[in-house]
Amino acid sequence: MNQNAFVSPDAIRARFSLAMSAMYQSEVPLYGELLDLVGRINREVLAAEPALAETLRENGELARLAEERHGAIRLGSAAELATMARLFAVMGMQPVAYYDLSCAGVPVHATAFRAVDEASLAHSPFRVFTSLLRLELIDDPALRAQAAEILAGRQIFTRQALLLIEQCERAGGLTEEQAGVFIREALQTFRWHRQARVSAKAYQQLHEQHRLIADVVAFPNPHINHLTPCTLDIDAVQAAMPARGMAAKELVEGPPARRCPILLRQTSFKALDEAVQFACGTPGSHSARFGEVEQRGAALTARGRALYDQLLAAARERCQGVPAADYPQAYAQALVACFADFPDDYDQLRREGLVFGRYRVTEEGRAARREGCLARDREALLAAGQLHWEPQRYEDFLPVSAAGIFQSNLGGNTRGAYDQSANRAEFERALGRPVLDELALYARVQNVSLQACAQELGMPLA
Repeated sequence: MNQNAFVSPDAIRARFSLAMSAMYQSEVPLYGELLDLVGRINREVLAAEPALAETLRENGELARLAEERHGAIRLGSAAELATMARLFAVMGMQPVAYYDLSCAGVPVHATAFRAVDEASLAHSPFRVFTSLLRLELIDDPALRAQAAEILAGRQIFTRQALLLIEQCERAGGLTEEQAGVFIREALQTFRWHRQARVSAKAYQQLHEQHRLIADVVAFPNPHINHLTPCTLDIDAVQAAMPARGMAAKELVEGPPARRCPILLRQTSFKALDEAVQFACGTPGSHSARFGEVEQRGAALTARGRALYDQLLAAARERCQGVPAADYPQAYAQALVACFADFPDDYDQLRREGLVFGRYRVTEEGRAARREGCLARDREALLAAGQLHWEPQRYEDFLPVSAAGIFQSNLGGNTRGAYDQSANRAEFERALGRPVLDELALYARVQNVSLQACAQELGMPLA
């Protein structure tokens, strides 16, 4: 079939994201309230900071500010993960990075399915943080076997969705009609079902082991557990949530507020208690679904990330032994104090090799080349305004932050780190392919931009 007859994966992803948002708002009306709140605060920030509004407009970000940036699901088996990877591939989403959450007491490991090139990310930034339950971390052998048996007996994908995945793989794409059906059928995998597949007793056993295990095993499909809009002021959202009837988590995950944002900051309203029905008709309740907010900053290099991890650990170390009631305020203060050692100037961050960026030749640079008066090297070109540099936005996740979000929405039965370590090789075997190295993706963008500038200016810029 003519490739032009196919809908682009980017377009399918964008349409799927909109459909997912509409579904989640209908299932969790409070999430619609969160979207309204984030939209209002973003408008206030843009009105107060016209320079920021202009930068976002120039970068093509302004029109997409209202789009959800990510969602999250939890899978129960290797087979589910492998098929989910094929489903996301239809939408141009690849697995990027490996995250081990067991070190923070959450019995899963994960990846993020997302677009990987800049044009695709600009078209639709939607991504899905996808966790896989680590059954080997269930302490009770009998319960572990029971959970495996329950998961083996479920099918989370519709027959039509599977057929269209195969059709896309065989033909190289989907037509307009096929894409519409695919979106409708794929959505069923993420829909909420209040009818559990287990008895109240089995649910309680799973719940006592870990609430997340109950969430994964007890239900017929991996319901989306949250969606996440993007804000320009996460602290304002955090402060405003209670007045809108949202029980905000106690603290914002990630780095502290900075003049030059880095990585990712996240918060949420806590998971709602929802009515469910167990096998044999027994009524009950379950908490898993919530609304999250994110604010993204610059992507850090390996050196920058090492400094970030060091300072984050130092802040946590300062707060050991602090009573739970005092912890949020104490941790926020420790975070600010410790991160005073992290440069808060983009030019300094660039010069010290702490952040990834992209380069472009300015009009001044083009004129200087025509007139034969280019500056002598990269630093001089930047100082003369003949070369422009800007930080790359961080497109991925932070395992400690993800675990913090999960734990705050799992109630009180959290636990310490599991004894077993990360198992990336096993995760990739389940996935059926290696995950992509997120740092390599940022480095490629930076290097390609620098090479393009070198070619345009006719001089080495390494």
